[in-house]
Amino acid sequence: MMTKTAKSERGLADLRDPHAHEALDCIEKLSTSTTGLTVQEAARRLDEDGPNALPIRAGRHPILRFLGHFHNVLIYVLLGSALVTGILQHWADTGVILAVVLVNGIVGYIQEGRAENAMAAIRSMLAPHANVMRDNRRVSIPAENLVRGDIVLLEPGDRVPADLRLSGARALRIQEAVLTGESVPVDKSTDPVAPDVPLGDRKPMAFSGTTVVAGTGRGVVVATGLSTEIGRISGMLRDVGVLTTPLVEQMNKFAKWLTAMILVLAAVLLAFGYFVSHIPFDEMFMVVVGLTVAAIPEGLPAVLTITLAIGVKRMAKRNVIVRKLPSIETLGAVSVICSDKTGTLTRNEMMVASLGLASGHHTVTGAGYAPAGDITPAPASTHLEAVAKIAALCNDAELSDKAGHWSVEGDPMEGALLAFAGKAEFPVEGLRRLDEIPFDAAHRYMAVLIEAPDGTRQILVKGAPERILGMCRAQMGNSDGAPFDEGHWTGEAHRIARRGERVIALAYADTKADSLQESDIDGHLTLAGLVGLIDPPRPEAIEAVAECHRAGIAVKMITGDHVGTAAAIGEQIGLINADKVLTGADIANMSDGELAGEVMGTNIFARTSPEHKLRLVTAMQAQGLTVSMTGDGVNDAPALKRADAGVAMGVKGSEAAKEAAELVLTDDNFSSIAAAVREGRTVFDNLRKVISWTLPTNAGEAGTIVAALLLGLALPISPVQILWVNLITAVTLGLALAFEPTEPGTMLRRPRERSAPLLTGELVWHVALVGALFVAAVFGLYAYAIDRGYSPALAQTMSMNMLVILEIFHLFFIRNMYGTSLSWDAIRGTRAVWISLAVIVPAQFIVTYVPVAQKIMGTASVSFVDGLIMLAIGVTFFATIEIEKQIRLTVRRRNGQ
Repeated sequence: MMTKTAKSERGLADLRDPHAHEALDCIEKLSTSTTGLTVQEAARRLDEDGPNALPIRAGRHPILRFLGHFHNVLIYVLLGSALVTGILQHWADTGVILAVVLVNGIVGYIQEGRAENAMAAIRSMLAPHANVMRDNRRVSIPAENLVRGDIVLLEPGDRVPADLRLSGARALRIQEAVLTGESVPVDKSTDPVAPDVPLGDRKPMAFSGTTVVAGTGRGVVVATGLSTEIGRISGMLRDVGVLTTPLVEQMNKFAKWLTAMILVLAAVLLAFGYFVSHIPFDEMFMVVVGLTVAAIPEGLPAVLTITLAIGVKRMAKRNVIVRKLPSIETLGAVSVICSDKTGTLTRNEMMVASLGLASGHHTVTGAGYAPAGDITPAPASTHLEAVAKIAALCNDAELSDKAGHWSVEGDPMEGALLAFAGKAEFPVEGLRRLDEIPFDAAHRYMAVLIEAPDGTRQILVKGAPERILGMCRAQMGNSDGAPFDEGHWTGEAHRIARRGERVIALAYADTKADSLQESDIDGHLTLAGLVGLIDPPRPEAIEAVAECHRAGIAVKMITGDHVGTAAAIGEQIGLINADKVLTGADIANMSDGELAGEVMGTNIFARTSPEHKLRLVTAMQAQGLTVSMTGDGVNDAPALKRADAGVAMGVKGSEAAKEAAELVLTDDNFSSIAAAVREGRTVFDNLRKVISWTLPTNAGEAGTIVAALLLGLALPISPVQILWVNLITAVTLGLALAFEPTEPGTMLRRPRERSAPLLTGELVWHVALVGALFVAAVFGLYAYAIDRGYSPALAQTMSMNMLVILEIFHLFFIRNMYGTSLSWDAIRGTRAVWISLAVIVPAQFIVTYVPVAQKIMGTASVSFVDGLIMLAIGVTFFATIEIEKQIRLTVRRRNGQ
């Protein structure tokens, strides 16, 4: 026996494509009528199907969520480091480490729940109320009480409360950008369409969360709650898995490697010292603790966090708001940027781009809705005046200028026609509208009756070319009485459309009538011309795409718009293989394996749904690519969440898209993405510089202890002095690298692979080389001091200062990883470098020469001559590693890397 739920689901499945049926057929299948449900039947269905709302997902307890952010190997290493420094009673170091751990936990806790916020943002898009027919009466009810079978009435400004099959539509236009990404409102009708048409072409359907911009309509509710299109997106968003960022992934691997290495080394040395060298266990244990402190870069996480935070500030200047710190570095690692078309690559402002007149084809220039631009070649004044008059007067939109920014109130295409009339300098004063036939999807045109000051009257008409051309009997400019050539103008309309432009035909007729009738129009019109409108590409986006290509980053357009429009814009902005376009239907017919193969060689995807976008992002990630996805609608939210770096539009983007993304553009401009990629690469370079400076210096510090133990020698530096060096250099020299500017050629390097380890072979070699040079310099200077008869305290003081000097020279070396460090810019440094030196140099003088500090640190005063010797060793060290780098870079260039 079939349950109620099963019956309900079966009925819903039968109506999932109600656009394939007549409206009355849907009404019959849903056991309702044009007068609406009864109150009793509506209550029964509400009890059976549940409210028309998206469910709220229960989350973990806040305490468990907070504690979960400490379950990380690197955090365990930091806590162990804090324990060790606490045992040594180095409370300042302990406090810094614990503060870093706590801050990381708090930031992670705040950032978690972004998916929940995204779904909450989708819920907020649902209409609060709905106008319905109940018991043959119009009533307003809470939208969550809607049920399948309800008859809903739609008016301008209404938010559609559920998925409806339209049974009536008069001049109904609905803005569906949040679902389809299409930039202009969709004309709705009641005529059935094929079951497999894309979402944007389902004209007899009105979808929950979209907005009525014009006209009126009514429809029967066929889906509510999670069963609606916006509900399905919410479900996808809930189920989409989030990939960890490359930085977090690599830091986790690095933490595990570092933990294992330090623990094994500490255990081996503890055993060696106790069993082989017969050092007392408690004494040996403290030495090993000092080694552990020297080896663990406890300041590294803090410096990394600060480096990312500085990147946040830099990106804000580039119109990018960062919602999650690691995403900065991720954006710098992207190998492919998937961009929406409307508003990102284009201006999201319609503009007349071309004219088709009897005199030929003309190009129109300009920017957005500003009534300024050129028309080339200049058409005859009579022809231009005719099309400008129709564009200006057969129009219900208004343009406004606010501080030089032109915007439209009303239909974007009508706004573009007004801007065109302004470019043609057509005066509208003195002309009066007497009557009109509003645009309706049924007849696909708009007509107005205009009277001039001299009393003459004209009918001005604009509409779809296939409709208007059939109503014309002549064309402007046919003075010889030649018959109207409809075939010629149909071909001209197709040529304009192939360039991705939306075509509108403009026509007129002289009349003496006092009112408008369709009989006055059909067969009596004279064609003035055709206009082609397009959402033009942003000029800065064209350069940004070229910059991405130079950087080895693929740019792909994923849009819900038509194939021709997508291909035309793709060609204009310079996408590679712009003539190859995959549609949503193509994607739906491909297996995951086939899609993974096609996605690499295709850069334009049109008429895509949320599922298609999500599959595309997943397919690219399966190829090992690091993917950035941009979008503004609810339909983009699942793909934004899945992408390695989701980028939402801040101006015209939906709240759902912003909550699902890691970054938000404050100017909705693709060029800001390219600039953010540059900043992201700079951040990663600076992170590498911090790591490349920290690990060798820590290796050098730890190496002196290891060498002394293995050789049975006295420690050249005491544990407290090592702690001092760690503290003073980590918060000065290491931090200075976080402020480094972008290196030349940053956007000429290919993206690094996602699987590339943080510790590359080159970095391991650098750690070994610099660590060995540190050990040699410190032990050499220590041996020199002992040989000169200096006291152990003075010898250790010289070794400690030698370490600091080497780290300073190493800082100037590491600032330029891809070029020479022997340039004026490299030597000049940055403000942060000199501030760090202004802190560390006086601090070293204090611990070396001030008696109170000498007593605490066990130091002694160093002579001027010995200071010069240490500087000479530092210069020699710098020259050695610089020569090695130049050899390495030369070999790399010869190998084409």
